[in-house]
Amino acid sequence: MVNVTYDASGDLTAYTPDGTPVVYNLGDMAWVIAAMALVWIMIPGVGLFYSGLLRRKNALSMIWTSLASVAVVSFQWFFWGFSLAFSETGSAFIGDLKYFGLKGVLDQPSIGSSRIPSILFCVYQLMFAAITAALAVGAIAERGRLGPTLVFIFVWSTLVYDPIACWTWNSNGWSFVMGGLDFAGGTPVHISSGTAALAISIYLGKRRGYGTERLAYKPHNTTYVILGTVFLWFGWFGFNGGSALSANLRAVQACIVTNLAASVGGLTWMFWDWRIEKKWSAVGFCSGAISGLVAITPASGFVGSPAAVAFGVLGGTACNFATQLKFVFKYDDTLDIFASHAVGGVVGNILTGLFAQKSVAGFDGVTVIPGGWLDHNWIQLGHQLADSVAGLSYSFVMTTIILWIMHFTPGCRLRASEEAEILGIDDAEMGEFAYDYVGLEQEIGHTLDTGVVATGGAREPDHHQIHHTHSENKDFGGRAEVNEVAPSHDGTSTNGESQNEKV
Repeated sequence: MVNVTYDASGDLTAYTPDGTPVVYNLGDMAWVIAAMALVWIMIPGVGLFYSGLLRRKNALSMIWTSLASVAVVSFQWFFWGFSLAFSETGSAFIGDLKYFGLKGVLDQPSIGSSRIPSILFCVYQLMFAAITAALAVGAIAERGRLGPTLVFIFVWSTLVYDPIACWTWNSNGWSFVMGGLDFAGGTPVHISSGTAALAISIYLGKRRGYGTERLAYKPHNTTYVILGTVFLWFGWFGFNGGSALSANLRAVQACIVTNLAASVGGLTWMFWDWRIEKKWSAVGFCSGAISGLVAITPASGFVGSPAAVAFGVLGGTACNFATQLKFVFKYDDTLDIFASHAVGGVVGNILTGLFAQKSVAGFDGVTVIPGGWLDHNWIQLGHQLADSVAGLSYSFVMTTIILWIMHFTPGCRLRASEEAEILGIDDAEMGEFAYDYVGLEQEIGHTLDTGVVATGGAREPDHHQIHHTHSENKDFGGRAEVNEVAPSHDGTSTNGESQNEKV
């Protein structure tokens, strides 16, 4: 039986096993509940963002993957994930099974803050675990099998995310004890997911047609990219602001610097792209905003507003140029997850060592830290570097091991076949599509007449006919996708999208 009451002010009062009362402010609890929901909405935001950047034949699989991450990690977190990350009796590296099956996780003060009960802290932290997995498995884009991805998410969350979360945020964790500062997940969320994405990209190898014009496509749906960014930016107020675990001035300050870093990061990336294309890119702005949000994440509860401008500029710049690493080192990171999240996370961790202020951390009236270089605490940069290198190394090595063990496990190989890649993961793995379109099959070597439109259940020839030869369709295994609108004379459909970009 849970023994809780309300005091005269309406606050919730629980009791420890020895009878000591613990008071929870309902405003604090309400804010963290709301923040939990905000972080949840970020997860389909990741799916939309990733989906919009791909070709349409792979668009639905990315949205599916993001929601699958919520489902798998929710079970894993209930099963043993929360215990492995946040049990008070664990080691400096990983927790034990004290809270297996969420046993005993209810009204007692949480390990994160005595101002909220353990059950609320548990569900809030679940959302961080879920979005981290969603970010990492974006690397399977256009060439990964969905079934084995479910297995990978469970195993990776257990062996990679939980230990890193433990050493960063658990009061027994080695980085926490050392004095590393990570307010909302620079290492556990961004460095771990970005580096895992690099390992996945290397393991899967390059997509078919890599290095040719076939993969020099533009995002198929920029609206999805913008909508995903909106969800992410909106949710990040709960991601960073909620990490104060209380409705206080520190939470408000975290929201201020979060919004400022995102804004400056978006402008910075867009300006860098403008110097080349002389175009004001919406995708560039969205990518920069995400980079600024990633960079400010570890520092959001430790830095003042002026520092947030530096985080936006340096985060947007570093991540923009890091997108070229895949060409230097010849790996196919389809969505630039390593560049945006791992590099952005490292930049954020380093800048936290420079700009963290004990005065800002004290906005909650409780937290005491020595600060960073602004407070003449020179060793803090070393702590941040140690934490970053550990997160990068551990995530990359362990992810690679997991992938190769799955590779030699029957039915668990992550790489899709070439036929599935040609057809599209949506069709090959799901049998469903993000859009309604007409799929026309063609035998190799035959001419395909796509100049027909559907009218009242019967197919009639249209006046505009396009003939695709074998050479034009061989990259699609003889399969072409056409809109249900007739193409105009200039080779574009009536919605302005190039016919070649539709495939």
